[in-house]
Amino acid sequence: MSSYSTISIPKRVKQVLEKDKGDRDWGEYLLNLYEEAKAEKRARAFKKLRELLSEDDLKRILEESRLLRRGLALR
Repeated sequence: MSSYSTISIPKRVKQVLEKDKGDRDWGEYLLNLYEEAKAEKRARAFKKLRELLSEDDLKRILEESRLLRRGLALR
């Protein structure tokens, strides 16, 4: 048997979310929102990193990563 929990939110928030969730169950809907938010956060972080680093910096990071993996594989 699955266990459930109740969270309290303002009625207005629930009304807005219910319209968006449609016929999906709350668990599926909220996990989807969470996954979308995490993906967006990663994309923004990557974009900012690309703006801060030069092409040479990115190449050096990639090469260091390869060397590290090779070193770990030898153990």
